[in-house]
Amino acid sequence: MRDPYSVLGVAKSASEGEIKKAFRKLAKKYHPDQNKDDPAAQQHFAEVNQAYEIIGDKDKRAQFDRGEIDAEGKQRFHSKGFDGYSGFEDFGTAGGTHGFRAAGGNQGSFDDILNDIFGGFGGRGGRGNRAGASPGAGPGPGAGFAGAGARTKSPPKTKGKNAEIVARVSLEDIVNSGKTQVTLPNGKTVNVTLPQGVEEGEKIRLKGQGHLSENGGPAGDAMVEIRIRPHKLFEMKGTDLVLDLPITLYEAVLGAKVRTPTLSGAVNLTIPPNTSSGKAMRLKGKGLPNKSGGHGDLLVKPQIVMPPQNDEELDTLMKAWKEITPYRARGPEFD
Repeated sequence: MRDPYSVLGVAKSASEGEIKKAFRKLAKKYHPDQNKDDPAAQQHFAEVNQAYEIIGDKDKRAQFDRGEIDAEGKQRFHSKGFDGYSGFEDFGTAGGTHGFRAAGGNQGSFDDILNDIFGGFGGRGGRGNRAGASPGAGPGPGAGFAGAGARTKSPPKTKGKNAEIVARVSLEDIVNSGKTQVTLPNGKTVNVTLPQGVEEGEKIRLKGQGHLSENGGPAGDAMVEIRIRPHKLFEMKGTDLVLDLPITLYEAVLGAKVRTPTLSGAVNLTIPPNTSSGKAMRLKGKGLPNKSGGHGDLLVKPQIVMPPQNDEELDTLMKAWKEITPYRARGPEFD
């Protein structure tokens, strides 16, 4: 590793404050979370950390300046003549490891700096001898920051809010297309498939189509609430539909075939002779879809409509008919 003073860009006579200031600047510049796709920047960050581990610690800096340890914090070898190299001393022996460790209480200072810069990054792990490291081994790249080259965990990303959308659905949509259009929070209009037997107030979830997350998490869902529009002809009774069908007096008396609307197209409905108003006739399967896959019925109620103006001949006929063939229109409960 290069000379730690050179790595931090300070002179050997630099004060503790100058060293700390230089470290803060470089750590912020090369932090892995700021340079996710730049391996070189991550290597620089590890090198900056290692340099500060040496000269940012008062005791280690003194050892380095005296030549007792190298730029990685390892003991330097000292030859003591022909008798052998006693300079190995405790290096590599049990209990005598002189590898990387946070000495002199510098850990708190180091963590405080990183916490101050990155709001809590780098404050835990990776300091002192790490599990599995060889005795006497130096810290390697990235020491002092959650292990070699490791990156800290970012705050958990939260899901965006759900969007509440109301879809106004026509009876024709339910019976014919089975779809409705809605506009999402992003302004896009999409077709939504209606479930079989959809009901008023039912909600359909569109995953990931809601509001965006504020911190890069997944988008929320769109919750589409179904509201069925009133129809000008048909009244809903569950999955059955009711239609009031206007007929003339003579159609009611004599019978007729009357063109009758349904949601899937008009049909010719046979009106029996002597039909009364309100007597329902059932058209099977012409209602709304139900949950079981079938359809309700269409109940057609003829409603007799009198002529728009008075007719003398009709008045004369009705008077004679009243005298010859009187009948009751109301039961005894009306008496």
